[in-house]
Amino acid sequence: MTFHYFGYGSNVLTERLRARCPSAKPIGATEAPDHVLEFSKRSTDGSGKATLGRSAGSGECSFGVVFEILESERTELDKAEGTEDGGYQRCDGFPVRLVKDGKCLSTSCYLSTDRDDSLNPYDWYLALTIAGAVRHGLNDDYIARLKRTPYIVDNDRERPSRRKAVKSLRKAGSGDYCQLFQTT
Repeated sequence: MTFHYFGYGSNVLTERLRARCPSAKPIGATEAPDHVLEFSKRSTDGSGKATLGRSAGSGECSFGVVFEILESERTELDKAEGTEDGGYQRCDGFPVRLVKDGKCLSTSCYLSTDRDDSLNPYDWYLALTIAGAVRHGLNDDYIARLKRTPYIVDNDRERPSRRKAVKSLRKAGSGDYCQLFQTT
């Protein structure tokens, strides 16, 4: 058995998601109508992580990727997303639309339960999101918006989450992730 998962933040980078769920297979670029990407999920490290905010009636949408994942890996994904400590709440039946053909899919995704609009992501976390967006050919305007996102340079080179992120970025061919922020 498998389930569809909508990745929109750092998990949009396949290599990052496969470190958590080895069976993850990208289905395609996707949009979540009436939602916007925010980096307002309060992290234990003091930075902002990705979540989706409602933008009902604005016509805006957030982009991401739908993955097919083995059901046996769902618990590991729940743990990684912090459902046990209250960081994210899993939302099953979350509707998205495939960009290539407009087909609607029901997915699982994770939305923050603790938000703070004053937060910014660490550079490496934002790089994961940008690298995944570029890799999966998400909307050019969306990628440009991601590159303009304010971020915090993480000077703690030994932070475990940073080390894992850099490993995923290297595996994806984005070892010098600072180049991802260039807008030209």
